[in-house]
Amino acid sequence: MSKVIKLIPVKPDMNHKPAHRRQGQFGFTLIELIVVIIILGILAAVALPRFVNLQRDARIAKLQAARGSVSAAAALVHATAFSRAGLADTAPCAGGGTADNATGLTGTVCTESGLINMVYAYPAVTAIGTPGILSMAGLTGVFNPTAAQLQAEGYTYDVNGNVATFGVVGATTASSCFFTYTQPLAPNNAAPVSGLTTTGC
Repeated sequence: MSKVIKLIPVKPDMNHKPAHRRQGQFGFTLIELIVVIIILGILAAVALPRFVNLQRDARIAKLQAARGSVSAAAALVHATAFSRAGLADTAPCAGGGTADNATGLTGTVCTESGLINMVYAYPAVTAIGTPGILSMAGLTGVFNPTAAQLQAEGYTYDVNGNVATFGVVGATTASSCFFTYTQPLAPNNAAPVSGLTTTGC
């Protein structure tokens, strides 16, 4: 007797998944990972220099703002001293003391916050702690700021004789990111404010 084997067709299972997709095992292929790495590399090459330039631009803008404040402060003190015609104030100043408004080698002028020292009717270049061009410029919310308060606002200040150098914190090369204010050396001379040096910002 011969046996007949009958084959029964099996319908494909629609819920059947390949072995590499079973039990929630999903991942990235090597090509997908390489493409992502290439895209990140391109973004880093394009975006990073722009980000660095934005920081530099911000430091330059901060320096320009400080220069404008110093120039305005010098002009304001000069105009005030001459409008008072060298006559001393009769009332004491807000911070104490009475302004003499003298337009000679030394003098003082009264502001809403206190006395400002002058040289030939312009704000004097003084060390931190003595009211002069730094105090008059108002770079901080404090009339006579300390070095720490000035740095907290993002500025640096250095005095060399009759020249004050203003800079910004975070400059790449501080010695080439600054401007200067020079007090007058003789009567009827202006107090020049230099242009910006920004190569190291």
